[in-house]
Amino acid sequence: MPYFTTSDGLHIHYTDTGNGKPLLCLAGLTRNNRDFSFFSPHATDLRVIAMDCRGRGSSDFDPDYRNYAVPRETQDVIELLDHLGLEHVNILGTSRGGLIAMTLAAIRPERLNGVILNDVGPVIEPSGIERIMDYVGKAPVSKTLDQAALSLKQAMEPQFAGVPVNVWRQQAAFQYKETATGLQLRYDPALRTALQEQIEVGLPPDLWPLFDGLKNIPTGVIRGANSDLLSPRTLAEMHRRHPGLVSAEVPDRGHVPFLDEPQSITVIRKILDLT
Repeated sequence: MPYFTTSDGLHIHYTDTGNGKPLLCLAGLTRNNRDFSFFSPHATDLRVIAMDCRGRGSSDFDPDYRNYAVPRETQDVIELLDHLGLEHVNILGTSRGGLIAMTLAAIRPERLNGVILNDVGPVIEPSGIERIMDYVGKAPVSKTLDQAALSLKQAMEPQFAGVPVNVWRQQAAFQYKETATGLQLRYDPALRTALQEQIEVGLPPDLWPLFDGLKNIPTGVIRGANSDLLSPRTLAEMHRRHPGLVSAEVPDRGHVPFLDEPQSITVIRKILDLT
């Protein structure tokens, strides 16, 4: 598996498959590169690069949990691009990955060709944060992936109507590792401590200046119609500030769409066609 070493000595895992226009995929807070498996069949003409942020997936856990922060993770992305010899790239950022993309737009816009934000914007709704804090860093109650699939389906059904249990079984395998003693998280539980402390000191801050860094960059937004993290009001303001913004709502999806939906693919392709 390919890795690179960050400037502070961590080994960061990434995948790099296919040929064509490079698309860097950045997953959500507790997620990893496997989250883009549903999108992969729709990207056979692209060079798809997916990074496991520090503390997630197959990347090293950071001995200092305070480095589980968007600024440090953004620096990791810059170092990955340097490692791959890519001067600029398109980014598909899910949730936390979208925040990293916006930060990159503010500090190193020349590294971006285009950005697609998957169910995230400059305002993170309190209801979304509360839901995330309900589970982040906590070991799953389910003992097997089959049990976890049923639990995910039950928990997510109000926002993800009609998603079959086999899809949740795949998602469970992306999120958890099955062992002889039960399921393990595929990320460092210390992410919870990092997030708690960041919330206590008032993070996230005003993110609109970061989003405004995208005004000269082709940008798309995918919103789950039932999202509790990205509100219609925020999306409307994003359109006002970025007149060229391309967006779509995905019906029967909350936080976050799987990225295999027709609406998601359309937004991704429209931005790629502009870059």
